[in-house]
Amino acid sequence: MTALTVPQRYQSRPAILGEDTRITRALPHRARRTVGAWCFLDHLGPVHFAPGKGMHVGAHPHIGLQTFTWMIEGEVVHRDSLGNEQVIRPGEVNLMTAGRGIAHTEDSLHDGATAHAAQLWIALPRSEARREPAFAHYPDLPQTALGGFHATVLAGSAFGLQAPAQVHTPLVGIDFTAPRAASASVPLRADFEYAAMVLRGTARMAGEALAPGEWLYFAPGRTELAVACDAEAQFLLLGGEPMGEGLIIWWNFVGRTQAEIEAALDEWNAGRLAPPVRAGSSAGPLAAPSLAGVRLRAA
Repeated sequence: MTALTVPQRYQSRPAILGEDTRITRALPHRARRTVGAWCFLDHLGPVHFAPGKGMHVGAHPHIGLQTFTWMIEGEVVHRDSLGNEQVIRPGEVNLMTAGRGIAHTEDSLHDGATAHAAQLWIALPRSEARREPAFAHYPDLPQTALGGFHATVLAGSAFGLQAPAQVHTPLVGIDFTAPRAASASVPLRADFEYAAMVLRGTARMAGEALAPGEWLYFAPGRTELAVACDAEAQFLLLGGEPMGEGLIIWWNFVGRTQAEIEAALDEWNAGRLAPPVRAGSSAGPLAAPSLAGVRLRAA
């Protein structure tokens, strides 16, 4: 194994989602802000909310990306400025394409319940960044068994299976679960870079031990990845062609220039970026942070 192919280990950081929901954030990381077009990864839970408590994220905007929600436990209500209202349940994916601009809210369907999810963003390529906003819900995802693991193809294609989500760059996302010890070799695309993140339990990737709160990065060049666990475990494997488009990721926006981000911020503050989101969330709209004196850096 050459120095270029040695996995790189990163630590997720704690953050707050919405009113007071604690999550761990893997991407963007100051040392590696994207993996393929995947530019954001939050891990929520597993958490059991106290009576009267839940996840409540007020209306907030997005541009230049797709939000990708993978629900593992619990139920969340999505409402957006296109008029969509959709409950996402375990084993389902919500995909919201922001394009030129959209706003949405996210709320626990029932307070005092358990929640476990992964929230990701996919950066839209320059050619698609200003497309019309859209929303899709995918209740049925392709699945297969592999060496004791149950693999669900969330995005892209793997194992001869194609996920239904419409994405706009070559990428892949796979969830692996095992109820007990398991071991497998996962075929990879040599032109993809990959990241692996444990959601539950512990696992080994290419011989490297991995626990929740950590993730591994694998540079392009690999054609397979040895994965294993000694007990019940769950992890995500994400991959894609390196984008190389000089992305700027700030607040809830993805763009290429500071002027683009500033324009979106001005539109949101003026109430022009997207129509109002259908009422239903208990949380108020999110206030945008100030860009005054801030010089944004491209990934």
